[in-house]
Amino acid sequence: MENEIIAMPRIGDKAPEFKAVTTQGNINFPTDYSGKWIILFSHPADFTPVCTSEFMTFASMQDEFTALNTQLVGLSIDGLYSHIAWLRTIKEKIEFKGMKNVDVTFPLIEDITMDIAKKYGMIQPGESNTKAVRAVFFVDPAGTIRAIIYYPLSLGRNFDELKRVIIALQTADAFGVATPANWNPGDDVIVSTAASCGAAKERMENKDENITCYDWFFCTKKLSMEQVKNPPVKK
Repeated sequence: MENEIIAMPRIGDKAPEFKAVTTQGNINFPTDYSGKWIILFSHPADFTPVCTSEFMTFASMQDEFTALNTQLVGLSIDGLYSHIAWLRTIKEKIEFKGMKNVDVTFPLIEDITMDIAKKYGMIQPGESNTKAVRAVFFVDPAGTIRAIIYYPLSLGRNFDELKRVIIALQTADAFGVATPANWNPGDDVIVSTAASCGAAKERMENKDENITCYDWFFCTKKLSMEQVKNPPVKK
């Protein structure tokens, strides 16, 4: 139905499942990537300049995301042959910020019917009825959506921020902490707030030199770059 309303998935929801044709073959999402983090992102259209700059940037950073156990998956409502022609053009003709001969090897989903884009709330009528906005879904190894970022058609994404989000989520999970404003690996992290009067008193009297408490509810903890890069293995 033209006026059908589909609720956008939310943080904490299981990522909606789908099967799709991509530039790297058929996929079953998110099952095929079980055990990995996933960045599922949409772009408005093939053969457009902002999208081209984004795909070149993502492709050039792919090894960095692979090292973070993260799979990239792109989507637009263009067809498979359009995708293939566009990615070939990127590799053979386009140079941007020193990047050239860029080979995009992560899957790019064909979504002509817009079924997947609608399932993920990527079609925003205030922007366009025929193009997906620049949505980004961060899915954890258990298939749960952990973060969502949306950009309008005109705004190219900050890919250093997308990488930072993945690292921050992984760090929070591995160490049971939170990350403060503008956190980057190596910065102090936030210790969870004390949940009782006794815990608050104990927190303020803590002599651990790695923990600094400014008040009972606001304590930071040192977490080195090396610790972030080599988190403890959960048994």
